[in-house]
Amino acid sequence: METRGHDGRFAPSPSGPLHLGNLRTALVAWLAARSRGGRFWLRIDDLDPDRSRPEHARAQVHDLQALGIDWDGDPIHQAARLERYDELLEALIACDLAYPCFCTRAEVLAAATAPHGPGVEAPYAGTCAAVSRDAAAKRVAAGDPHCWRARAEGATVGFDDLLLGRVETTVDDFVVRRRDGIAAYNLATAVDESDMHVDEVVRGADLAPTTPRQVWIATRLDLHVPAFAHVPLVLGADGARLAKRDGATTLEELAALGTSPTDVLRLLAASIGSRNAAGATRASDLLDGFELAAMAGAAHRVDVDARDHGIDRSL
Repeated sequence: METRGHDGRFAPSPSGPLHLGNLRTALVAWLAARSRGGRFWLRIDDLDPDRSRPEHARAQVHDLQALGIDWDGDPIHQAARLERYDELLEALIACDLAYPCFCTRAEVLAAATAPHGPGVEAPYAGTCAAVSRDAAAKRVAAGDPHCWRARAEGATVGFDDLLLGRVETTVDDFVVRRRDGIAAYNLATAVDESDMHVDEVVRGADLAPTTPRQVWIATRLDLHVPAFAHVPLVLGADGARLAKRDGATTLEELAALGTSPTDVLRLLAASIGSRNAAGATRASDLLDGFELAAMAGAAHRVDVDARDHGIDRSL
């Protein structure tokens, strides 16, 4: 039997600075890989040209390094891998597992009837799935605006999450290439995890609803499917997902209040139950005794202000 490795990754989108929730997930992903001798990759998910900024990517690298989080090789940029994603999309098309969709966003939303969670686009009703290949090809050749969708046809897809347990859902005909011609998140991510030889994806629980779509792509293209561990989110003082309204949530903002990266590291370490939190100065100080399974459970609340930068684990 093949022995699973422990190589991991962190894949931020450079649309803004990393907040405490992002940094906590990065720390857990790094510890999960390094504590078991695995390699660790940094991937910059910069597929969105309207929101991605190189200065944000540089700041994210700086913040990770400030906590002692390192990685193997140079950061990998999705924007440099567009040809690879196109290659895999063509493979889906060749197997009739993807088709062009000419519906507008308004039409998709109007036709959607099933509920969908955060991070998951409205489920597609399949309007363009029945359009013949010839008719669709003529519209594409004529320059009609379109995206490409996976022909999933409501397949039931599941996976065993290391923290959430069994997750199983119905997969609709989701977007694999956007109208601007750029690969969609789920296609790019599934391809990257396989090409990067990632064994274990540790990321926020808000991304769990997208995972069955990535599993569907990987299995159809005979790609490697990693293990998944979706970490409970960090919530703000109001119990909602951490956001700018919660005040100082980035290393730069906290530094302005006199909170050093070492202080932040210790706060994050305490939030994951590390026995070495009090004396930690680098992420490597937390390797001893780390157990990914201990991360299972409810979300954690962080209450950050100028007086008290504590993390409350009461949730």
